[in-house]
Amino acid sequence: MADETSNGAAQPAAAQAQINLQQIYLKDASFEAPNAPHIFQEQGAPQLQLNLGQKVTPLAEGVYEVVLSATVTCTINEKTAYLAEAHQAAIFGMSGFDAQNLEGVLSTYCPNVVFPYLRQSVSSLIQGGGFPPFLLQPINFEQVYMETLRRRAEQAKQPQAVESTFPPGNA
Repeated sequence: MADETSNGAAQPAAAQAQINLQQIYLKDASFEAPNAPHIFQEQGAPQLQLNLGQKVTPLAEGVYEVVLSATVTCTINEKTAYLAEAHQAAIFGMSGFDAQNLEGVLSTYCPNVVFPYLRQSVSSLIQGGGFPPFLLQPINFEQVYMETLRRRAEQAKQPQAVESTFPPGNA
């Protein structure tokens, strides 16, 4: 497609950045209730621990797999009620991004697309195991990415440790 200038001459359109969602899939899932059926008789407040992860893997030129993972561990009276783990993935085609913008899109936009599927997978595992529903709360991936950039900048400012012998010249 060409754009016309004020003098009527055709100019080629600038390459635009494009994202193509190719596939969303559940890469891995597991559920354990090691103390069932006795855990259903336990009285006490459940304690939940949530660990989240994100991984980006280049698959081909301009094609990336983005995997979000969640591990939810629930204990009651220091006994494990359940352990649910899911790895939700998607394949994205990308074109027209410079390196900095590509990293930002892979760290923010793509996880936002995958997250609702991860939330559903985790919830289904836990509810299917006979436990009350659990919904992952929304995550601000933009804020997480900005914090990552801030930490990188801080690390870049810190002087690097230099290994030396003392006194100099002695080994």
